[in-house]
Amino acid sequence: MVPSGFEASQAFYLHRLDLQPAIRQLFSNLHKDSTQRKIRRAEREGLTYEEGQAGDLLEKFYRLLLLTRRRHQVPPQPRKWFSNLVACLGDHVKVHVASRLGQPLAGILTLRFQDTLVYKYGGSDLRFQNLGGMHLCLWRAIEDAKARGLREIDLGRSDTDARGLITCKDRWGARCSSFRYFRQWLETPRVGPAAWQTARAKKALTRVPDLFLSTAGRLLYRHLG
Repeated sequence: MVPSGFEASQAFYLHRLDLQPAIRQLFSNLHKDSTQRKIRRAEREGLTYEEGQAGDLLEKFYRLLLLTRRRHQVPPQPRKWFSNLVACLGDHVKVHVASRLGQPLAGILTLRFQDTLVYKYGGSDLRFQNLGGMHLCLWRAIEDAKARGLREIDLGRSDTDARGLITCKDRWGARCSSFRYFRQWLETPRVGPAAWQTARAKKALTRVPDLFLSTAGRLLYRHLG
């Protein structure tokens, strides 16, 4: 039922992973082919794993984030945003990076709130996707959260039509639920840019240098992020 004065807005799915089972059971609950296999491949390939809040680790993560946001044709969050997260939240923030022969391949950033670990941001180098770097980072984060006595991992929301993302989260053994936002307009909504203008802007973001892409994120993120 829609609350009086509101209208239904966007709907999403939310995935949460219960950490109460033993770590062996958590691994057993992962999809055997697409998830377990990739974690084991990352280990076989000798990928190294780092975690923490150090500036050099944050820089590795940010370079991977730039690659991913470019692929998705959206501006990246400002670099300063992540520095401020670490400065303000301390050890409640953790960066996880997987590398091979010193080359960062994948990274995620997690936040801890009470007894929940939140998967918040991720980035990867698509050239090395088959090595399982993202899977290794998330599995190590799960192991660490379990060891610290946390109760669940919040894998974040997904658009209802993002079938690939939803399937990926399902394969981690996470519980899926749906929710919807309701919106009350205090003024007449402004008309956004035409579809062709948005498409042209997105295409341009795939071609600009990293410095320009990062600057665009710093200037536009508060409006578009």
